[in-house]
This record gives sequence, C-alpha cells and structure tokens, in this order.
Amino acid sequence: MVTGDNINTARAIATKCGIIAPGDDFLCLEGKEFNRLIRNEKGEVEQEKLDKIWPKLRVLARSSPTDKHTLVKGIIDSTVGEQRQVVAVTGDGTNDGPALKKADVGFAMGIAGTDVAKEASDIILTDDNFTSIVKAVMWGRNVYDSISKFLQFQLTVNVVAVIVAFTGACITQDSPLKAVQMLWVNLIMDTFASLALATEPPTDSLLKRRPYGRNKPLISRTLMKNILGHAVYQLTIIFFLVFAGEKIFDIDSGRNAPLHSPSSQHYTIVFNTFVLMQLFNEINSRKIHGERNVFGGIFRNLIFCAVVLGTFISQIIIVEFGGKPFSCTKLSLSQWFWCLFIGIGELLWGQVISTIPTQSLKFLKEAGHGTAKEEITRDAEGLDEIDHAEMELRRGQILWFRGLKRIQTQIKVVKAFHSSLHESIQTPKNQNSIHNFMTHPELAIDEEGPRTQLLDEQEEKIFEKVSKSGTRVLLLDGEVTPSANTNNNAVDCSQVQIVPSYSDSPLHSLETSV
Repeated sequence: MVTGDNINTARAIATKCGIIAPGDDFLCLEGKEFNRLIRNEKGEVEQEKLDKIWPKLRVLARSSPTDKHTLVKGIIDSTVGEQRQVVAVTGDGTNDGPALKKADVGFAMGIAGTDVAKEASDIILTDDNFTSIVKAVMWGRNVYDSISKFLQFQLTVNVVAVIVAFTGACITQDSPLKAVQMLWVNLIMDTFASLALATEPPTDSLLKRRPYGRNKPLISRTLMKNILGHAVYQLTIIFFLVFAGEKIFDIDSGRNAPLHSPSSQHYTIVFNTFVLMQLFNEINSRKIHGERNVFGGIFRNLIFCAVVLGTFISQIIIVEFGGKPFSCTKLSLSQWFWCLFIGIGELLWGQVISTIPTQSLKFLKEAGHGTAKEEITRDAEGLDEIDHAEMELRRGQILWFRGLKRIQTQIKVVKAFHSSLHESIQTPKNQNSIHNFMTHPELAIDEEGPRTQLLDEQEEKIFEKVSKSGTRVLLLDGEVTPSANTNNNAVDCSQVQIVPSYSDSPLHSLETSV
C-alpha cells in the first residue's frame, strides 16, 4: 500500500485490509527512509538496493508521486524472481498518473478519478468500488482459462481427426470418417464446445493461484501433455476398431467396400466411438491445471450441461435415423454400450494423465511463447514501456534549453555589432542609422582594432530576462526598457534601439535586428 498518509494510520489500515499480519516479516517505510535506502550518494536509484527492499515492503507512507513511480518501475525492472514481475496499480488522483501509466495494469476510479488518472489507466471502475477489482481479476483469469480450455479440446480433436482421415485414406483407400461425419464433428468442436467451455463462471479458486507471467505461453506444458495424452488414447482406440473391430463385434468389415455400397456397422461404430470420446473429453477439458475433479461445479454451468446432453441426444438420432446422409446404420444395444464404455474411458485416462508429473516430460515444448526477457528492447516494447512522465520532462527541458540558446545567440550578436562598430567606424556625429552607414562606402571597419564590451554581466541578465518575455528592448544610456511587442518569437529592426552610453560616440544611434 502506497499512500501519503501518516505511517501509523497506513499501518492500521493495512492491518485491517490483510496486507500485513502480526508476526510476518515485512517493512513499513516512509518516503524519506525509502529514498535513503535505495539511492546512492549522487541521489540515483540503484536497482540492487531496491531489490533488497521491495520483496518485504508492505506499506510506503508519506510518499510522493516520484516514490510511487520509482517503486513501480523498480519492481518491473527487478531480476529477483525467475520471471518478470507483473505490476498492477490503482489510484484516482493526478499524482497517480505516472505510476498508472508505468504499471502493467492500471485501475482508475470512474467517479472520483481525475481525467489524468483515467487516461493513464487501462481499466476504469465505473462504480468506484474497490471490490470490483477482485471481480475484474476473477473474470480476466476466467476468460484466459476459457480460451485455454477450448484450445485443449479443439487441438485434440484436430490432431486425431487429421491423422485418422489421412492414414485411413492412405491404407484402406477410404477415410473411416466421411465428409458429413467430419462436418458434424467440426460442429461439435467449433460451436457447441466453445459455447460450453466459454460459459464457465469464475470461482474463488482462481484467486488462490499465482497470476500468469507477462511472457507466459498460451499453451503450457500441462496443456500439451493433456493434448498429446488424449490424442494417443483416441488414436489407439480408433485404429484398433478400424483394423480389428469387425472381429471383436463379429460383423462385416467396412474396409475396401465398393463405391456407393450401403453403410456398414463397422464404420458406424468407429464414428460413434469417436464422437463419444470427444464428448467425454469435453468434460476433461474443464480443468487445465492438472485438477483431478473434472466434475467440480459442473452443475453451476447449466449451458455446459445442456450442450453435453443435447449433443449426446443428437448423436443417438444421427446414428439411428441418419441413414445414408450420415453414412450410418442402426446399432444394437450392446454395441451402444461398448461405444459408451470406451467414451467413458476418456475420463479414466484423464486421471492417468493427471498422475504423470509435467516436470518429468522434458521433451514437451510450450507453444505461443513470448519474447525472452533479455531479448526485449525499448524498441520492441514500444512507447508504452517508456515512462510518460520522463518523456514530458525531457520534452520540456529541450524546449527550455532551446529558448535559452536563442537568447544567448541574440546577446552575442549585439556584442559583436557593438565591439566592431564603435571602435573602428569613423563617421560624422549625424550618422544615425546603420542603413545610412552602409550606404557610405568610404566608411571602413578595422577588424584588428580592440573591442569594447558594452554589455556587462548585469545588463546580460536584464537582457536575458526581458528577452524571455518576447518584448521590445530599448537601450538608452546603458538602461534596458521593455515595451510592447506584437511578435513573441523575434524582435525586428524597429523594435530594438541601442544607444551608446557615452556622448562622444561616433555612432549616435543604431538600429539593427537581433
């Protein structure tokens, strides 16, 4: 908890919120003490010192906006853990803008929050209720898990269907799964399964596990283990039924059947078993982190139950009454029980896969892996990774120095004209204009003569101060007099009049443009 309140007040609130507990090893610091511990003698933040503080830091009181930004940036850049830390920040004030912008996820209050905080944040809580953050985290993790569940189911069906169709066509010159049957399987896979698995409501158990890393792959080793494990089971059963099913069920073989021949019970059993295995594997796909209880909370999702039950009833109708369009024929009750028993075997096989430790399967590769931390550069991260406050500060410094450089250049030009003209020009006292001077070719400039400095340090400061405001400058007898200027960017020749401070000057007045 980072706050500007007193440390005693902050510690009491943190205790009520459960951020700190008696007996825990934690730190509660104020802003001054925090900066003393993380900065060196030059006032620069050292990452090594910060890495020793933030893992135990629970409360930071009397903090400034710079302290918030320093803490967020330090945790993001930390190398203490194996993976990059994911930082979320919540706030409602203007001072929270830099920290909200720098964080991976920024929460702002929609009612009490300022416009700066809303623009810098990623998520806006419209009801200003802090408990809505918990709901947002739950639903965010639930959506991520729903995508993983659907991918696990879809990739398993794809792997099995492609291998069965390709291998069967190469060996038997005919695919065990017909075109309309594959269309029905794809309908289950794409439409019904996504509807069933994506409608799982979030549970409190989602908050008990650690969040996914920033570079966490979408298909983890656990998902890869489940996909390959169930694919092996299904391929083994399908190929066994294709090449030996007619002997087990004592029926006619469907292999090498002539073209336009009637549908066989052999290939109908293959198709029915394949669909029922996918149906029960859909139940296995409800859990993607190695949980054993795949039925936990299944009755809380009525859509899932309706989809599974509706798909099973549709499969019965297709097999019994589909006939020629689905290349199916009626099956006996015993054949149905065998198909159902093999499909239920998917649930038992899922328990076997859960028993196998993922760490022992070193050959499994993760899919969809992000860029490694050491490979990430400023260019790859984009402008979002560059601190917004630092960019604004840098832009302001550039403009300020640019204006200061312009003023210094103007002072140098004035000095150059004074030193070159007053010492070498020999002209009558009625010569009152630089333009008139330039029209008399007999007047020469001696570059080798000594030069007199007409502007001392005090005059330079006055000239610099007045020039910043973009006003007209009039120098009379060594004094600087500002007057109205209609052009804020430059001073033209009619706006600057420089008169020497001594009466014997050969140049009575000088008009020039700075």
